[in-house]
Amino acid sequence: MDMRQLKYFLTAAQEGQVTRAAKRLNMEQPPLSRQLKLMEEELGVKLFNRNGKGLKLTPSGELLKRKAEALLQQFDDSIREVKGMEEGVRGVLSIGSVVSCISLLPERIKHFREKYPQVTFKISEGDHFYLGEQLEKRAIDLIVARLPFEAQTHPQQYSILPLPSDPFVAVIPSSWGDYSGKQSICMKELAQFPFLTLKTDKTTRMHEQVVNECKRHGFEPYMICECSSVAIIMSLIASGIGATVFPKSVMSSFPTTVVKMLDIEDADFQSDVGILWLKGHYLPKRAQQFIESFREASY
Repeated sequence: MDMRQLKYFLTAAQEGQVTRAAKRLNMEQPPLSRQLKLMEEELGVKLFNRNGKGLKLTPSGELLKRKAEALLQQFDDSIREVKGMEEGVRGVLSIGSVVSCISLLPERIKHFREKYPQVTFKISEGDHFYLGEQLEKRAIDLIVARLPFEAQTHPQQYSILPLPSDPFVAVIPSSWGDYSGKQSICMKELAQFPFLTLKTDKTTRMHEQVVNECKRHGFEPYMICECSSVAIIMSLIASGIGATVFPKSVMSSFPTTVVKMLDIEDADFQSDVGILWLKGHYLPKRAQQFIESFREASY
């Protein structure tokens, strides 16, 4: 059995069907079926239960799938590392970021490009679950996200560089004249506002943190909208619809002429932030140096 056959087997196991697997591998179906049969004969075990056109892994197949995934990933990492020895700091750096952390990137990218002009960037935005999947697939090199990271994978699979915590601030429409001359607000004042919250079906940590702080001050926020987009929430606030509580760094990406940021006088709660990458896997030099640039930055 060789690496090529392992790739055939893993693709078939992932697709659950020979036809789809053959299409993904850019080969005809009969040769792929023969290769899978040869693997079973060589190992002396049944890897698949075949039901019509579908494939279902046997217990032996499940074991081989786990081993094959680890072996092929190690092989891919080795190839990338060997190529990376001669490439220097260049190429495409793929970064994933949650929407509320995008504002942390422009300044770092600007300084990084001055030092490493041969590096270009690909930036993906999404929630923790999507970004965790992309990192597992090696479609991105690293993630900038709020902590704790709420992906399906175990936290111990990630290396994490914590960044300075981000204080929460209140964000209200500039059109609310009662606050035109103020720079801060008390938590209980937020009870009177229609409230907008940043939340997805799978990532709720920030929402829960804000709600719990409101409850600690004796009220439940009057929620009128849940949204997964910072830009949409900002647009709604600018239109005078309601208010929110966001990490302060988010505000650097939006004009303060249409919304007003207020410090919260009687609350001391922070949003934790970090850079994450897969532990025990090869990380390109460009990604290593980008992470290092955050370590060196003075905040």
